[in-house]
Amino acid sequence: MKEQQQRSIQGILSIAALICMAIGWFNLFSPAVNHLLSARVFYVLIGASFLIQAPLLTNRNFMYAMYAAAGACILGAFLPADSKLSVLKTIGLLAGVILSISNRRRQ
Repeated sequence: MKEQQQRSIQGILSIAALICMAIGWFNLFSPAVNHLLSARVFYVLIGASFLIQAPLLTNRNFMYAMYAAAGACILGAFLPADSKLSVLKTIGLLAGVILSISNRRRQ
């Protein structure tokens, strides 16, 4: 897959994730659907976005860490909300965002 296509897909997934989060915040559907979109689908989409972004990172260590962050988001999305391990999805999200920001080219 070409780099530009990867970036486009990653951007689309990120926007879809933000839409899911906004739907959950504004309670546009039933509570069950809102929870599904904002607490599960959001993290799966963000994790998929991180998976696509990982090979684009210039630092190999960052790439592997991004794969770990993606896995944490996706795995955490499927854990029960009352599980102590459900915090895994938030840790994955935070790690992925930090890795994305730290990989930006400095001008």
